[in-house]
Formats: sequence, structure tokens, C-alpha cells
Amino acid sequence: MNPPPHDSSIVSLQVGLPKEIWQAESGDSEKAWTTGFHKQRVDGPVWLSALNLAGDGQADLVHHGGANKAVCAYSADHYPFWHRELGRVEMQHGAFGENLTIAGLTEKDVCIGDTWSIGEVLVQVSQPRQPCWKLARRWNIKDLALQVQQTGRTGWYFRVLREGYIASGMRITLVERPFSEWTVATANHIMHHDKQNFADAMRLASISLLSSNWQESLLRRVHKNNESDALRLNGPDASDTNIV
Repeated sequence: MNPPPHDSSIVSLQVGLPKEIWQAESGDSEKAWTTGFHKQRVDGPVWLSALNLAGDGQADLVHHGGANKAVCAYSADHYPFWHRELGRVEMQHGAFGENLTIAGLTEKDVCIGDTWSIGEVLVQVSQPRQPCWKLARRWNIKDLALQVQQTGRTGWYFRVLREGYIASGMRITLVERPFSEWTVATANHIMHHDKQNFADAMRLASISLLSSNWQESLLRRVHKNNESDALRLNGPDASDTNIV
């Protein structure tokens, strides 16, 4: 096991329940969409269950939430890059819809199947986060989801192995690393950039601790029945009811 060479901790913790948002998009008239994307910071201890943080929820439980996506993490180290790239200094911790903003870790430091402790809690990395169009709509930046995907600054999801209370300021410590060669960054590269590398796609899909939906997506690619990611990145037709 090769632990990260630096300390890491939760610098901000965010939760939010689904609500209807009215928002103008690219100069158009306002449209309503229902989303759990808008998260608010909480400082006190929050209970983390097998499915989510207390006070957190998703509007679309088909594509979001569940045991393999109990909590979304994002690196605090990415925020200076986005401030420079986008010129949007108002994008503070939680801006990418994450529950946990973690300092000292990026996608290069975290591996599929890692088990991490946060106080009494144990969490395990289940998959990279795949950004979707709700991120772009939240900030009214049309290609933001694609930018996040292309840069590899996606964040990742944890499943919960042992429930308990967590809070901002708590350290996050690596406990076990069974797949040291499969960082989140490497998994992102295979999924989004090296799409013709069927051998590594099969190897990645064979990791037992990778979430089932990532396994299925990779196997579809190997069997040449891959699906386009255009809908995830660009969203449904504007005339449709938008639930995210």
C-alpha cells in the first residue's frame, strides 16, 4: 500500500435536499428544474448512513444516489484552477455539488477500492464522479460538465462501510489500498480519453470494488455496444421536464 505523501482532511461539508429552481438559461426565459445540486455548508457533526448524509438527497434516484454513490467528494485543491480558468471566484466549496470538499487529495491520490477512515466512519472509493449537465446549468456555463470531464478534475464517490458522524475539520486517513495501480485519474483516462483501449477497459471492469454501473459501461464498450455520453453532458431537450 502506498499512502498519499501528505495529510488530508475535510475542509467543508455540504448537504442539500431537492428543490425547484427557476433559472434563465443563455438569455432564454426562466425554466424550472428540480435538483438536489445546491448544497449548503454544515459545520457540526452530521450522520453519514449507508445511503447518504443526514439532510442530503437527490431528485433523480435513477442516476444519482444509492449505496455506491452515498457521498460525493471533490478536491479543495482544484478550486484555484477553476477560479483562474473560469474567472468565477464566487465558486466556493460545494460549487461542484460535492458533499465533502477534501484538502490534500486529488484524483491522482485516490484509488478505486480504497478504504478511508474519517473518525469512526469507514468509506470506500466506488467510482469516479461523472459530471452531468446539472453542473453547467447551476453555473450557466454551457460546457462546464465537459470541461470538468476533459481535465479529469471530476471528484469521486464513496460507499459507506461503517456509519457514523463526520464533520468539517476531520482528517481522512487511508486504511487499505487493494488496487494501487487504478487511481481515479487512471479510471477517468480509460473511460473518457483512451476509449479504444479495450484491454484496460476489461481490466478496469474486472475490479470487484468498482461500482456496477461503471463495470457495465466498460463491458458495453468492450463488446462494441457503447452508449453516447451526450445526454449526460448536454442534458435533455429544453422543452422536457428537467429532473436532476
